[in-house]
Amino acid sequence: MSTAIRPVAVIGAGPFGLSAAAHLRARGIPVRVFGSPMVSWREHMPAGMVLKSTPAASSIDAPQPGFGLLDFCADTGRRRLESDWDLIPVEAFAAYGQWFAERLFPDLEQVRVVSVDRVPGGAFGLKLDSGEAFEARAVVVATGLSGLARMPRELAAAVPDGPSATGPVSHAAQHQDLSGFAGREVLVIGAGQSALENAVLMAEAGASVRVVARGAGAVRFGAAPDLQPRFSPNSPFGRAWSLYAFSYHATHFRHLPAPARHLLVRKVLGPLGAWWLRERFVGRVAVTEGRRVVRARVDGGRPVLTLSGGAGAQRELAADHVMAATGYRVDVAALDFLGHGLRTQLLSSRGAPVLDAGYQSSVRGLYFTGLPAAASFGPVMRFVCGTTYASPRLAASLATA
Repeated sequence: MSTAIRPVAVIGAGPFGLSAAAHLRARGIPVRVFGSPMVSWREHMPAGMVLKSTPAASSIDAPQPGFGLLDFCADTGRRRLESDWDLIPVEAFAAYGQWFAERLFPDLEQVRVVSVDRVPGGAFGLKLDSGEAFEARAVVVATGLSGLARMPRELAAAVPDGPSATGPVSHAAQHQDLSGFAGREVLVIGAGQSALENAVLMAEAGASVRVVARGAGAVRFGAAPDLQPRFSPNSPFGRAWSLYAFSYHATHFRHLPAPARHLLVRKVLGPLGAWWLRERFVGRVAVTEGRRVVRARVDGGRPVLTLSGGAGAQRELAADHVMAATGYRVDVAALDFLGHGLRTQLLSSRGAPVLDAGYQSSVRGLYFTGLPAAASFGPVMRFVCGTTYASPRLAASLATA
């Protein structure tokens, strides 16, 4: 196969993968897109969840008009989602992504990429679970949160066979239906939106829920739209100079020292409940703050946590189930579809690939977008609105490669 007709392979059919592929195709670059559209949103988010982001921050970027969230609402006859007061159900957002994919990628291939390796001549050899093997001139990794769930080692030690939705310990990403927790006692570890919203949804389903957060005063909620600072610049995430800079000048983020970049990705837009969740949370979910899990065990099928805090005093909490809503950690070593040779060649920083201004890694022709790009381009890469920044730049880089 000649280099000229080798396609670009986009691995992942979530917002970042679909957006990147749309920009590549608009430039006349042959593209093959692999994955189940919006699978993380459809299968790894709890039913009844509401997006924390506003409608203005929730459109998947396309190079042509007509594919935004409002266009989807108009085309499907759904309620218009446009103001900062409009809440977006996860089911609606997943349907929007599928609508985007159906219109722009009728040829989307719902198969899994089993392996990616270098082949002679500088191209990439890909194998699919369908049995097909082919060569690509470049590969864009846009696999989102898949395989990156972070499980604290103290909890992991209690379940040697791994966390599971039906076992004593799970990760929030393993649940889609929380109704089965009715009548059960559940401990949720974490203080971010995922922890607080999962806790509320289980409590509303009839569970007795307690949130356990390491920091004192960690359980907090954001300000409603009418309480945002009036004289700070607007951004997709609210009014603040820092949020404006991170949203619209992400290229400069790459030039910060690595420790500062990792700290900012972790802290900016970090653990905080949405403003609209407070009323549903307070009085319904118990909270234990300022204590961390130091040990965990399973006793008679029930998980038991040992917590420390304060002056070192310890206490134990037992429940029917423990859910770790402890987020995700980028680690290129976890991307097992990348061949060993590629993974060893990748320059990384604390597990995240180091990317150039066009989202290309240290392996020429191998690109990353979405969450794995956050360590290079900042916290905007953790959110759908990051497609507006990432996709045009990635496509421009690849077009000139």
